[in-house]
Amino acid sequence: MILALDAMGGDHGPSEVCRGAISACEEHPDLELVLVGQSSDIEPLLAGVSRDVSGRISIVHAEERIGMDEHPTVAIRKKRRSSLRVAMEMVRSGEASGCVSAGNTGAIVAGGVLVVGRIAGIDRPALGVALPTLNKYTFLLDVGATVRSKPENLFQFAHMGNVYSKKILGVSEPQVALLANGSEEIKGDEVIAGAKTLIKASGLNFSGYVEGDDIPYSRADVVVCDGFSGNVVLKFAEGLMSAVYSILKEEMGHRIMPKFGMVFMIPMMKDLWARFNYEKHGGTPLLGVNGIVVKAHGRSKAPAITNALRVARNFVLQNGVELIREELG
Repeated sequence: MILALDAMGGDHGPSEVCRGAISACEEHPDLELVLVGQSSDIEPLLAGVSRDVSGRISIVHAEERIGMDEHPTVAIRKKRRSSLRVAMEMVRSGEASGCVSAGNTGAIVAGGVLVVGRIAGIDRPALGVALPTLNKYTFLLDVGATVRSKPENLFQFAHMGNVYSKKILGVSEPQVALLANGSEEIKGDEVIAGAKTLIKASGLNFSGYVEGDDIPYSRADVVVCDGFSGNVVLKFAEGLMSAVYSILKEEMGHRIMPKFGMVFMIPMMKDLWARFNYEKHGGTPLLGVNGIVVKAHGRSKAPAITNALRVARNFVLQNGVELIREELG
């Protein structure tokens, strides 16, 4: 299995990306990676790698790079030799089974649509993320690909989320819900109400509306919303967990007795942080495009890159794009 990896994307550049790529190849013997970017920056980072791993990592030179603050559509159109665009062209041509990037989110979405192309019948793509909740994962989409949605878009997101929850997360009969400002039937604006009508008639296991505070309690397996709302929910959840972790450490540093108790709490705190840490869960798949595209967090270090590659690999093994195509056929 060959995956293209944008080596220049993200806040940390090729150093962390290359470390993550090496780790992924060590973990998955069936994986071959193409690192796309400036070869002079990448080659030194692969020095000293074992022959088994180095034989499964190659470099495709791309002299341009799309910055995190560039206009997405303009950049993906004009920078034809950017690492992100070249990686996506490999997916379109069939040279790679999928691609992974920690780069500019908007450029990844634009490239997914303009370079890889949409699945027939899909109007807008969606980024989905599996959120760890009380006793399982809740798949939230969209979290940033389509900022404003129509009822038909949310209807398509629901079907794509249903497929992902079933085939990738292993939920036998996912409960699908719409994110709204209340659980009552009268809640939601005309877009949410229109989507509810479509989803109820679709045959999905639709459970109605959920509110933001329902998500941590696993009251739905798939939660559907527009990209603006989903991105706010995701960033708030990430920030809240990071803040709670920092506050606990700070308070324990100020008090004598908790310092003794902390010795016993450290393993629990580490497990709790690992459960909610974005690095563990890797990448966010861009659903609705005619190929496998996975967006890693912009701050991704090596472990997050490794896990993003795992997400892409699993999606390839499950034939995820074809399953979505059949679902919406």
